[in-house]
Amino acid sequence: MLDERKRKILQAIINDYVSTAEPIGSRTIARKYDLGVSPATIRNEMADLELLGYLEQLHTSSGRIPSAKGYRFYVDTLLARPAISDNEISLISGWYNAKVRRIEEVFQETARIISRMTHNISLVLAPQISQSSFKYLQFLPMDERRVIVVIVTDGGFVENKMIDIPEDTTLEELQRVAEAINRRLSGVSLDSIKSSVLKEIRKAVVPDSNLFDAALAVLNNVLTIDKKERLYLGGTTQLLSQPEFRDVEKMKNILLMLEEEQLLCDLLHTQEEDEDGIVVRIGHENTYSGIKDCSMVQAAYRMDGKIVGTIAVLGPTRMEYGKVMALLEFMHSHLGEILKKYKV
Repeated sequence: MLDERKRKILQAIINDYVSTAEPIGSRTIARKYDLGVSPATIRNEMADLELLGYLEQLHTSSGRIPSAKGYRFYVDTLLARPAISDNEISLISGWYNAKVRRIEEVFQETARIISRMTHNISLVLAPQISQSSFKYLQFLPMDERRVIVVIVTDGGFVENKMIDIPEDTTLEELQRVAEAINRRLSGVSLDSIKSSVLKEIRKAVVPDSNLFDAALAVLNNVLTIDKKERLYLGGTTQLLSQPEFRDVEKMKNILLMLEEEQLLCDLLHTQEEDEDGIVVRIGHENTYSGIKDCSMVQAAYRMDGKIVGTIAVLGPTRMEYGKVMALLEFMHSHLGEILKKYKV
């Protein structure tokens, strides 16, 4: 463990480096931070911190920068995580209200909000539709000859299609078909809906078979939707402005990684079920070597008590951890409620 003076010096160095991206010297720390010791003492303490692995020196004549070990100690021990402000909460609410009309748009806007507020890359992993359960089917009459078939899952995902209805079909008949389907499928996971189940329902709604077949076509469209999780990215050009990534090769590797959707999904799946909070992986702690110069901060989010997706920030190890963690903490706690607001 570090003594109090070393802790204060390490914290001062990290705070300054996060702001300036410039190696820090002892005179800078003595001048900017009232630590009550001379530059010579600070220099000696910085040398000790380097020997202990908390600082690095890029060149013999340069100042020092935090190491991955230094950032880890900072995040785990020194960081006083600020709470997101009421003004920021109001801004977030306003952005959602202005931009979001459907539940699918929540994920896209969440990615934009996180990247906008952290100035880093944001990743939002939306749930697989195949993990959802059928909630209900509804016929919405448009006129005497047409209705809209609406199918809704428990996650709020909606599929709809306008169909022609048989002549002289009544609202009561429409309702009877919908009730037969809902009675049998409500609460059933989409993965469990097989053709044999649909045949059973079809028998129950004869002689309205044409109407059922039209509804079945919409339902089949839901069941055959790409079952991969959907990944939303925000601020993919943010890293270009970071001084750490002026190295073209380093930047190219990260941009190539961002094109590999399955790889990104796998990275976000590294959070364990019991890691129900903010997870910070710094440098080599990330499983993918291509982001060894980056940190990833992530959190799972829930709906109705069940983990349904992941939100994350990817940026340089010199990121504002407190700000990022405060925002993800808020999103982790509230995204489920935001999603419910847009459920049908």
